[in-house]
Amino acid sequence: MRLQQCFTAFILIAAIPIASVFAQQDPIVAAIIKEANENSQLKRMSHELMDGVGPRLVGSSKMVQASDWAIAQYQQYGIPARREIYGTWRGWDRGITHVDMISPWTKSLEATQLSFSPATKKAVKGETIIIPDLTDSAAFQQWLPNVKGKFVLIAMPQPTGRPDYNWKEFATKASFDKMQQERKEATDAWRKRISKTGLNSRQLAAALEKAGAAGIVGSNWSQGFGVNKIFDAYTKKIPTIDVMLEDYGLIYRLTESGKAPVISVLTKSKELGEVPTFNTIGEIKGSEKPNEYVMLSAHFDSWDGATGATDNGTGTMVMMEAMRILKKVYPNPKRTILVGHWGSEEQGLNGSRAFVEDHPEIVSNLQALFNQDNGTGRIVNMSGSGYAKAKEYLGRWMTAIPGEYKDSIKTVFPGAPGGGGSDHASFVAVGAPAFSLGALNWSYFNYTWHTNRDTYDKIVFDDLRNNAIVTAILAYMAANDPERSSNEKAVISGNGQGPRNWPAQVKSKRKGGYDQ
Repeated sequence: MRLQQCFTAFILIAAIPIASVFAQQDPIVAAIIKEANENSQLKRMSHELMDGVGPRLVGSSKMVQASDWAIAQYQQYGIPARREIYGTWRGWDRGITHVDMISPWTKSLEATQLSFSPATKKAVKGETIIIPDLTDSAAFQQWLPNVKGKFVLIAMPQPTGRPDYNWKEFATKASFDKMQQERKEATDAWRKRISKTGLNSRQLAAALEKAGAAGIVGSNWSQGFGVNKIFDAYTKKIPTIDVMLEDYGLIYRLTESGKAPVISVLTKSKELGEVPTFNTIGEIKGSEKPNEYVMLSAHFDSWDGATGATDNGTGTMVMMEAMRILKKVYPNPKRTILVGHWGSEEQGLNGSRAFVEDHPEIVSNLQALFNQDNGTGRIVNMSGSGYAKAKEYLGRWMTAIPGEYKDSIKTVFPGAPGGGGSDHASFVAVGAPAFSLGALNWSYFNYTWHTNRDTYDKIVFDDLRNNAIVTAILAYMAANDPERSSNEKAVISGNGQGPRNWPAQVKSKRKGGYDQ
């Protein structure tokens, strides 16, 4: 009878999912997973931020509105939050952009004004003109008066409007290879054409503006996908617009063939002058070691050609959801848990750099920082950021994560310091243990990153929920660990070229302006 009972018990235990067995060993981990899966706020918050508030360009009133929204969310969750001003930036708000081709026939064009581009008081009409392939900079200067009153096309027309995956699926290999070669040759030729002007992008914009151009028209196509990357403008008086691939190709071909297309451009942006720029900080106070810190990290700002959903709305959502869950199921952590929603990452990690400069008391007592900034996918890699003992404590914390959430995560120890080009690098630069939570690509770099298609509908919420669980458990474990993490640096060799240098501490650009 006793043997039968043991066998039955074994069967019952074996029938319980491994994750559930493990979660039972730590009730906080179980509670984190339960709250994330049964009461997720990710869809609601994502809708309110991306759709309701919209893009979060540094220096815009939308960035202030987004910060107000985040602070209000945290207050609802019982988490004190604040805005920390660290400098100023050029203030600019987007208005409507309306671009039409009015000759040789009529068509509304898919186009947008670039960030920080000047507005037009009324619709400006003019012919389009292409920068010709001239011999040298002297020839360019002689040609320059031709741009007066015209819109200058400064981008190469793409040989195809179909994304590369379309070609791979349907074209013959010979046809696909031919298209790629033609595109490469055209790209190289265009770069040489522009280089012969003797000017870089900023100088070229200034020269065209000084020569009386009506505006500048570009089309920054994204690596084999039919989307355009949206950055900022270099002009001070005339509009700079980005036209989508299909429409840009149309007006370029018409211009090239002598049809003299005329376009009408109306942009209604607003200059706000020099405005404060800031980080948004939330805090769950530690109960035993309040002056030691675990930090969650994601930049809050975005480019504004779209709504910044995957860069970095998704990272923002993960950190907000993790903080919400932690406050509900682990309201009295041993160490203080902070969240940093950084401003001006897109202008050079300025917000996180400023925080590092302004808060040495936090940085020097940082147990760990976890940063997420590369799209909507599941977390699949984590590096030790060049710290010699990172494997010990990160490995210890990761043991608490059930296999279904962590089995896809590849770790690299000690890893390289400061990699990834995001806000954790600001902390690594001063020797603080900060780590990037790298995610699956989901065509991030060539489809949504800095493009006009980075919108709510690109979010994969199952992956986002997975990331909130992983992040919350890591923060819980780091905050609860009786041991301090180590920031001892590893000696890292790179490609047989000797030790790789650690990144130097860098100063933030606190004051913004046109040329930042």
